[in-house]
Amino acid sequence: MTTSITDKNYKKLAIQVSLDGMSFCVFDTISNNPLLLQKLPYTNMQRSTKMEDLLESVYLENPELKHNYDEILVIHSNNLSTFVPIALFDEEFLGSYLQYNTKVFETDFFTFDALEKYEINHVYIPYVNMNNFFIDQYGTFDYKHANTILVSKLLDLSKNKEERKMFVHVNESHFEIVVVQNQKLLLFNSFEYKTPEDFIYYVLFTAEQLQLNPENFRLEFLGAISESDVFYQIAYKYIRNISLLDVSEIKNTLTEQENREHFILLNS
Repeated sequence: MTTSITDKNYKKLAIQVSLDGMSFCVFDTISNNPLLLQKLPYTNMQRSTKMEDLLESVYLENPELKHNYDEILVIHSNNLSTFVPIALFDEEFLGSYLQYNTKVFETDFFTFDALEKYEINHVYIPYVNMNNFFIDQYGTFDYKHANTILVSKLLDLSKNKEERKMFVHVNESHFEIVVVQNQKLLLFNSFEYKTPEDFIYYVLFTAEQLQLNPENFRLEFLGAISESDVFYQIAYKYIRNISLLDVSEIKNTLTEQENREHFILLNS
């Protein structure tokens, strides 16, 4: 579906995929404003259902996904990833970087995204079966990992800010902790959780490892969370300075909650 220069329609499609569902956004490439945003959980999902069949049903119900676009980006969202400083990076050994925080197999496909500005590479395992589905749909497209976008954007936001700040990006079954200081990545980790107690344990444990005092450090939330959420409330109980990421200066037709929840997709 890639178009030539003579029939550009100045629209970009970004699709974020996970094992729980997918979201997509159509952008005007001239203004970079979102024209359409959809969150699509997989319906009637069963363990025996093939991922390709789930995606096929999503495409049948959302014809916008089959329109022509000048750019198509697929964003893989999982916790099968790690960040590696360029000074320690060797492309021949991608799997070895992941073996300390996830179970890897010889048959896994490894790739990486380069954050050249920050001299970091992000090594990860993409969803190969999903990429194969998108090849059938579009022919060619670009893809990257969700956490590449998340960390890169949070590092951008930390420019000229010497205070160490913790960001927590909340998903339905896992969350990411990113600690930055003036465009330096001090820590990145991803945790699976079920209860508020799981959640606050990992946050406080991470703070302790970095010697961040709960009375002093700043914690900002983004992703699928609001002030009324039980996970926000338990953090407020133990950490003095918490808030939702301020997205009030973003000028588009979406709500602040949507801009916060779909931060990765909208910054792709």
